Amino acid sequence: MKFFFNCSDSKKAMNAKKKFIEEYGQYNADNADVIIPIGGDGCLLKNLHDYNYLKKPFFGINYGSIGFLMNPQSDENLENIIQKSQVTILYPLKMKAVNKSNKPFSSIAYNEVSLMRQTHQAAKINIKINDIERMKELICDGVLVSTAAGSTAYNLSAHGSIIPLDSNLLALTPISSFRPRRWRGALLQQKTKINFNAIDYNKRPVSVTADNSEFRDIKAVEIKSSKNHGCRILFDSIHSMEEKILKEQFYS
Repeated sequence: MKFFFNCSDSKKAMNAKKKFIEEYGQYNADNADVIIPIGGDGCLLKNLHDYNYLKKPFFGINYGSIGFLMNPQSDENLENIIQKSQVTILYPLKMKAVNKSNKPFSSIAYNEVSLMRQTHQAAKINIKINDIERMKELICDGVLVSTAAGSTAYNLSAHGSIIPLDSNLLALTPISSFRPRRWRGALLQQKTKINFNAIDYNKRPVSVTADNSEFRDIKAVEIKSSKNHGCRILFDSIHSMEEKILKEQFYS
């Protein structure tokens, strides 16, 4: 089995990469059977953005802090672990945005797309679901749309719902909403089209972030799940993603 090892810039991850290469060799990403990010969730996300076009599976190994999307470190033979691993298909979000000068932007997000206020002024966001207005005006610090894989990240910190991977759902979650104060967001089918329009965007500027790509002074955003950019993530059969999500829902 041919591996391409890539790591974050932490000393632990770099030392681990060196050790893995000494034991298993190193192939370039084009010729490898499996791409192996070494680090935390951010490292995996970067590798997904950089290499998913190759249509190779990813097996992340956690040398970061939380590493929710990563596999634990193990002394077992890496080939044996990967051969027994479970495949999870993750579908990212496709984000299209337009700024106040009508300049278009687009990006892919494997975790979430979030709109945030740029100044002390609260954002005012109009929300449409499948072209039907569902909220005329959300006054907030921001609002996000999360995939199931990203539901335990920023979405959970904003008190959004944790989503099982096989549910085919997206989480729409407000960030510090002022009005309506008690609105906690919504769960939407994965095929849903979501449109955000910034109200009074000159006075109340907002930015949009798709994973790590940020665009500022945005007036409109469209978000849809992208079947064309699905990625294969491998999880140790003993530590499946479904089990991680189930445990997270009972964690206090």
